[in-house]
Amino acid sequence: MTTTTTVTVKLSRSNRIYRSSAFNFTQEPVEGKIVIKSPNSISHQAIRLSVNGSVNLQVRGGSAGVIESFYGVIKPIQIVKKTIQVRSSGRIPPGTTEIPFSVNLREPGESIAEKFYETFHGTNINIQYLLTADIPRGYLHKPLSATMEFIIESGRVDLPERPLPPEMVVFYITQDTQRHPLLPEIKTGGFRVTGKLATQCSLQDPLGGELTVEASSVPITSIDIHLLRVESIIVGERIVTETSLIQSTQIADGDVCRKMTLPIYVLLPRLLMCPSIFAGPFSVEFKVCITISFKSKLAKAQPKSDPTAPRLWMALERLPLELVRTKRDQFSC
Repeated sequence: MTTTTTVTVKLSRSNRIYRSSAFNFTQEPVEGKIVIKSPNSISHQAIRLSVNGSVNLQVRGGSAGVIESFYGVIKPIQIVKKTIQVRSSGRIPPGTTEIPFSVNLREPGESIAEKFYETFHGTNINIQYLLTADIPRGYLHKPLSATMEFIIESGRVDLPERPLPPEMVVFYITQDTQRHPLLPEIKTGGFRVTGKLATQCSLQDPLGGELTVEASSVPITSIDIHLLRVESIIVGERIVTETSLIQSTQIADGDVCRKMTLPIYVLLPRLLMCPSIFAGPFSVEFKVCITISFKSKLAKAQPKSDPTAPRLWMALERLPLELVRTKRDQFSC
């Protein structure tokens, strides 16, 4: 049996996804219920529900100057902030009490300061939307509170039709395309890898393409596809940019057959990626890094760190990736 009073916020949708138009008022209301479980009857001074959506920016010491590193966190960009009262002051009976709520993120006539960016969790940029239920109980009792994150995606009115076909770019990787030094046996022996990859991709679709090892004098140990995010923030009069790894997918293990086409099929992680953003004070872009690792005793002796960092036994190719959300994506959620 419950010995303490607990409060939780439950949303009407299990996936917690709600859609909002950028600058008009076709937003879906966020609905759910506040669940209170208490062994005893408790009094309260009203029950309030707060909605807070913001873009949180921070600059880490490695990529900022002394002043920026000292402050660390830049003032967040407020998207939405409002509080509604869902129940006036009174008492809550013992047992389980469910209080339904429905809140509009933006009402007609409200001033529009920022557009509703999609939810995104990055390294230095976080776009987050939170619901918080607060139950104040007076000076002699500890207030009760619960917070739940919900996910915002673009509404259909703002979305383009699905790009058909996806934009593909042809690439080739050789010893002459590398900007970092290679081991002598790799440099002199030579290699050639060709392929094509989608540089514009719907968030709901996998990243697709193909790759062929046409020639290589040194055996290959692995071929990997790395998804990268590029976060840029304006700090004072300069732009601080940081590139970080999202996920890695191995498409070949061992020395692959020459002239055999390998498919590229990479699923995109939802909360770690969003449509490419180019806003005033910040931007979120994405890249794909193809790495080819060659057999070398030196590779075994070196500690594993950043898999996309240039190494003597690796060949790299980076391609831009534009992510979009399309109307077709709406039917998959």
